[in-house]
Amino acid sequence: MNKFVNVEMQKKKRIALVAHDNKKQDLIEWAKYNRGNLGDHEIYATGTTGKMLEKDLGLTVNKLKSGPLGGDQQVGAKISENEIDILIFFWDPLEPQPHDPDVKALLRIAVVWNIPIACNRASADFIFSSHLMKEKYPRIILDYNDYLNRDLSKGEL
Repeated sequence: MNKFVNVEMQKKKRIALVAHDNKKQDLIEWAKYNRGNLGDHEIYATGTTGKMLEKDLGLTVNKLKSGPLGGDQQVGAKISENEIDILIFFWDPLEPQPHDPDVKALLRIAVVWNIPIACNRASADFIFSSHLMKEKYPRIILDYNDYLNRDLSKGEL
């Protein structure tokens, strides 16, 4: 039987903003529209997207590496360490990306750790219009301690 634990998101959310090249302008426009709300939270972004957001919005952005250079993986690592609460990832489903495996891994890790994910403007608007954005939220995740503490000397995989 699965066990669950609560990981509490604070009122001030840690939000990762990521966009493929063909979606950067869409993300920037969305961010400008939501600038007031974004300013209430801590923002992370991959390389170029982070630079554009800082320039166009005047907000402080914690900039990671560019996606193809490992930025997607940095975001995923932060999610798994409970350092990111929400992922806004405007990805381009019509354009093949050289780092497609990284994109899939990022989306997978966001699902594993049960964080809200928006992959387009409409879903981002719904997340940002939720009353949960302004309050603490007990995010429920699987308790992975049994898996992490399994006895490998006994052949438990």
